[in-house]
Amino acid sequence: MMAIVAESLAAIGAEFVERPCDPELADTAAFCEHYGVALEDSANTILIAAKKPEGLVAACLALAPHRLDVNGVVRRTMGANKASFAKPELTAELTGMEMGGVTPFGLPAEMAILVDSAVMQRDTVVVGAGSRDAKLWVKPKELTKLSNVTVVESLASPY
Repeated sequence: MMAIVAESLAAIGAEFVERPCDPELADTAAFCEHYGVALEDSANTILIAAKKPEGLVAACLALAPHRLDVNGVVRRTMGANKASFAKPELTAELTGMEMGGVTPFGLPAEMAILVDSAVMQRDTVVVGAGSRDAKLWVKPKELTKLSNVTVVESLASPY
């Protein structure tokens, strides 16, 4: 786990379990299949970047089998006129994390974290640990300890 992620978890007193992960299997579908984790218990942290106004970015957390409503609820919640998925390079630049390991913990304090309400209905969710070599098992309530988290109804919907 990255130091900034560990510091973030400690700062909010989060309860979690960290488990190692083969970096080659860090992408959600491969991870879930190999490690026997239900897709419904895995949540992805995805950065969305506004095209207008430029520079506005939010991290969105949604269950793996759900699709973010980028051009609807996400865009409106961000206050953007246009938005799209952030490029991997921008994600790495803003978070210090690579795709397959991005987590809501340890993100810049000024970055909004939008959590789909369906995530909050799970007993436990598996999220990234900041790198591709580990995952975190957390209760959704731990997410709400982060000051920049907003739970949003219908941020995502099942595929």
